[in-house]
Amino acid sequence: VVDDNDMDITHVLRGHDWLPSTPIHLLVYEYLGFNLPQIGHLTDILDPSGGKLSKRKGSTSCKGFLEEGYLPEAILNFIMLLGWAPKDNREIYSLDEFVKAFDEKGFQKSNPIFNREKLDWFNGEYIRKMDDAKLTELIFELNKKKLAKDLIARTMPLVKDRIAKLTDYADFAGFFFTEKKADEPLFGKKMKDHLIAAYEILEKIDEWKKESLDEELMKMIKVKDFKVGDFFMDLRIAIAGSKFTPPINESMIILGKETALKRIKSYF
Repeated sequence: VVDDNDMDITHVLRGHDWLPSTPIHLLVYEYLGFNLPQIGHLTDILDPSGGKLSKRKGSTSCKGFLEEGYLPEAILNFIMLLGWAPKDNREIYSLDEFVKAFDEKGFQKSNPIFNREKLDWFNGEYIRKMDDAKLTELIFELNKKKLAKDLIARTMPLVKDRIAKLTDYADFAGFFFTEKKADEPLFGKKMKDHLIAAYEILEKIDEWKKESLDEELMKMIKVKDFKVGDFFMDLRIAIAGSKFTPPINESMIILGKETALKRIKSYF
């Protein structure tokens, strides 16, 4: 009470768990002859299980979220809409836009839930809006400059629309930097047939560009009567060591012919 008075605080907004103490604070203001501020009590942000946010259940600080690969703009946007809602259900706000749109009537009475999936959605939206060069720099710095920046830049168009956090990049696109061997159970039953056929076709391609790979591989699939999905899944696993990757032909263009062929041949 004394601190607020000395700092000329006119409005106090705090969690509703302070509500039982408010009558005591009002009496202290009155007994000390201080001017009463406007006091409001807001909802608490709850863990998805219904309890208070806890470090034991994940990050609860901005620093922790930044280290996980969330962007400051996304965190701010997400927090602004916890416990407050605009009339038009708009979701993407810069700070300036939020200040202009803010209306105290938008406060919600029920405690908001900290929905990590929604935060991921916000972060993905901001990642896709970000300039490729800036995003490249952020990922380069987040990975402690261990990944080649020029290669991050080249892969960005393939990855940008597919990641929710900056930390997702290393998991999703790590195969560009280091070969990842896949366990055999990941492959289909015709794995060797698929990979041998792919190797034979790719080896003959002189002009290493996407159009050539698309055309020659599809012609071979038709001749061999392979199932398109099964063939490309085996090729994807051989190249990237995972079922979840950027478009595989575009990825092989970036990796280069020699590296692509070497990875494929290692499985037969």
